[in-house]
Amino acid sequence: MVENFVRDFARLIASRPDEIVVERKNLGENFDEIIIYAHKDDAGKLIGKEGRMINALKTVIGGCKAKDGISYRVNVQALEEREG
Repeated sequence: MVENFVRDFARLIASRPDEIVVERKNLGENFDEIIIYAHKDDAGKLIGKEGRMINALKTVIGGCKAKDGISYRVNVQALEEREG
């Protein structure tokens, strides 16, 4: 559920929404990491000026902890342009 929200949110911001991939990894009991893979040009947009965009996303996701009891870490990974 959370990763679907993050993917949809990222696709609204990105210039290349078709390249957005979101992955969720379990890091331990009640702790998951959500990784947003985006084109290198979109990675900056997702992080935002002084990290404001990603921090806002983290705040919204933090509210999910009250519902499902899982803490989340969110990271953005820039993808290099694909050749071919």
